[in-house]
Amino acid sequence: MIRIQFNAFPNICKLNSNSSYRVSSWDKTGRNIDFIQIKSNETVNLADIEGPGIIKHIYFTTILPNPLEFRNAIIRMYWDNEKSPSVEVPLGDFFGVSNCRLRLINSLMISIFRGTSGSYGFNMYFPMPFSSHAKIEIENQGRSTLGGYITGFWYHIDYEKLDEALPKNIAYFHAQWNREKITKINEKISERKKNVQLWNGKNLTGVDNYVILDTEGDGQLTGLVLNIDNLAGGWYGEGDDMIFIDDDTWPPSFHGTGSEEIFGGGASPKHEYSGFYTGFHLIENFDYSGNNGMYRWYVHDPIRFTKKIKWTIEHGHANNFENDYSSVAYWYQKEPHKDFDQILKVKERIPRLPDNFDQIWEEYIATYTQINAKKYQLKHAFPEKTDRLFQDAAHEFMQGKYQKAQIDLKNVRSIL
Repeated sequence: MIRIQFNAFPNICKLNSNSSYRVSSWDKTGRNIDFIQIKSNETVNLADIEGPGIIKHIYFTTILPNPLEFRNAIIRMYWDNEKSPSVEVPLGDFFGVSNCRLRLINSLMISIFRGTSGSYGFNMYFPMPFSSHAKIEIENQGRSTLGGYITGFWYHIDYEKLDEALPKNIAYFHAQWNREKITKINEKISERKKNVQLWNGKNLTGVDNYVILDTEGDGQLTGLVLNIDNLAGGWYGEGDDMIFIDDDTWPPSFHGTGSEEIFGGGASPKHEYSGFYTGFHLIENFDYSGNNGMYRWYVHDPIRFTKKIKWTIEHGHANNFENDYSSVAYWYQKEPHKDFDQILKVKERIPRLPDNFDQIWEEYIATYTQINAKKYQLKHAFPEKTDRLFQDAAHEFMQGKYQKAQIDLKNVRSIL
């Protein structure tokens, strides 16, 4: 009998003959330089693993990264020597980073936790089976070496080698990113009905919905990260999810009742939360303006399809809101899969940022350099209060709280 388990908890006490391994960035010379460098326009293989096997956990971190790196870098995964990737997602988005703004996530499938000096640890727990071979690579499409000031990329990929072939009913992990910078308004909606609550508007086709995933094959949906930059203002989330499965016409097999319901929230959430299966991990402003990030893991309730699936959501009721939507769809399916559309170019992936973003980044790095020099001079006598203030500023910057970060960085420099 095949010894492969996707639900860890009932089987954590059962022994089997699978073998456990890790691929990582450890320093092969025995020193403590346990990171790699991924230069501008360079593609680096993180793992080439012979199967059959299953990847159980992926981790990475950087120190003092520029937040834009989370969209500049692309992670790709290939199973069994396929030519077209089964995973192609901006690095940060793959791990739940919404529009380059960091938030803590404490969920079953993805977690993000804070370190020091704007560093965060990123973890992925989706099981990723493969029959003959697994390849994971990162392409840095940014203008500088990945890792920001330190230019280092630390990573772990934990996996098991199986002592038998994969069973025929095992599907392969996939993930795809999408973005619509300004969502398309229903052409029947007049100007005065745009970007306002439209209770009596009608959508009986789903034609203008934002498309999360449009693919073919035999598989099941298992996860979603959705990012909304609310340019229109006000509550944006009256959009229903509509999932057209196989031969659906109208109505679809899945029709929701509003955006917040998908992610487990009460009506129109104003406070961030992160749960095992659902979360609104990013709510930038109390009035819903700006950036919002949310996730849903379909662990106990995967959405199955046998021919094709089109996963969509309205942007405002009856698609009357013009906002910036991006998303990552996570799913399993049998190979071969439908080739992905070409991912957007770097400039088209970058989220909306304040005009003085580059200036704040330079102030951030300059302040860190001053602190390091002072720490070296004072050794253990460096004032804790000053260090705490800088740590706060660093995480404010990484979280996209740029105005607050700039004020705190200025205060730190005045102390130094």
